[in-house]
Amino acid sequence: MQNPPNTNRPYLGFGLGLRTQHYHSVLDTKPNVDWFEVLSENYMVPGGKPLHFLDRIRADYPVVMHGVSLSIGSTTPFDQNYLRDLRQLADRIQPEWISDHLCWTGVHGQNMHDLLPLPYTEETAKHVAERVNIVQDYLGRRILLENVSSYASYVDSTMSEWEFISLICEKADCLLLLDVNNIYVSSYNHEFDAKAFINGVPANRVQQIHLAGHHNHGDYIIDTHDAPVIDPVWDLYEYATSRFGKVSTMIERDDNIPEIADLVQELQRARDIAARYPQKILNGIKHE
Repeated sequence: MQNPPNTNRPYLGFGLGLRTQHYHSVLDTKPNVDWFEVLSENYMVPGGKPLHFLDRIRADYPVVMHGVSLSIGSTTPFDQNYLRDLRQLADRIQPEWISDHLCWTGVHGQNMHDLLPLPYTEETAKHVAERVNIVQDYLGRRILLENVSSYASYVDSTMSEWEFISLICEKADCLLLLDVNNIYVSSYNHEFDAKAFINGVPANRVQQIHLAGHHNHGDYIIDTHDAPVIDPVWDLYEYATSRFGKVSTMIERDDNIPEIADLVQELQRARDIAARYPQKILNGIKHE
């Protein structure tokens, strides 16, 4: 697949997921974080404390929006109220970009509150791309799709996950949130080469990277976001950085959440790795 011209937005640096227990610390101490990612659904409300704090933090830091309920792979029509609220939040806080997961989360209006994998087929890719275009037209902007961790596969799949993702990006002209931890988890669970995944996605579509911790049960890994990033995931991140150059990178932590100073210290490792790769040439465009 030939890469189209680079479509990435400006490089943001190194961020964290904004969590409620850190609101006051962020406002009071102004930690060494370049940007924050906010969980869209937590702020898609008409008012209240979450929006109050988000508005104040947004005045000091760039933010991106990250959702878990778009269900881009579902066959159920989109929830128009959800799309309306998503757009209203974007209009309010003016995020650098909006992302969600390449998955489905339920059918017939029933949200299973899980990120369920899709069969990797041309028919599914066409279906997802059509739905991505609907969302992008409604929001008036490209969106990012994140690769999910998975624990089951489909016998109907006819291609690899990275080929599937690449096909959707091409058909929908969307961007990619590359979750390096999810690549590691899925490669362990399904016994594929994690580096092949990184080599297989279109470099010019990778706009953001996620890093996170997980729990290894021996025969399988569960993506939990409740622990520090492990060394093999850091190694995979370095491999990704060697291919893509500097990409806006953040650490997710959703449980056993430490003080923000501890997360800033962990984030420094990403800064140190990226510093070894000061620039990247993609289709003639230099990324500092």
